Amino acid sequence: MASSAKQGAEYWGNRAKRKMAFSRLSGPRQILIRLCQDINHGSILRLQVRNGEVDFDGAEIALNLLLDREGQPRSESDLSDFDLPAEADRLFTQIDSLKDGMIDEIVVHAGIPRRVMLRRRLTQAPV
Repeated sequence: MASSAKQGAEYWGNRAKRKMAFSRLSGPRQILIRLCQDINHGSILRLQVRNGEVDFDGAEIALNLLLDREGQPRSESDLSDFDLPAEADRLFTQIDSLKDGMIDEIVVHAGIPRRVMLRRRLTQAPV
């Protein structure tokens, strides 16, 4: 009996750790992931968020080029579907909670969004 309980816990634990697939993202979010892969090292600047979706109009990129070696593309770049890294899931969680606002900067390292600075309107004065 203890064995089946352990197997059940492992099943649900693994299920909770399953990652979101690239193919399940909206078109703009797929573009954002591909842009991170293409940038590899750098930043995405001034990215608008409208109705919980990214809008690339007016956005810029800043590249951090390593001149002492060739950049290595992400292994997923040529795949039509793959599991997203946890950082991408956390980024989309932030975008979902932002709903409408501005992402000042998404810092990309090794093709993965690693840090985000976002701006939202203050809806209530601090007490």
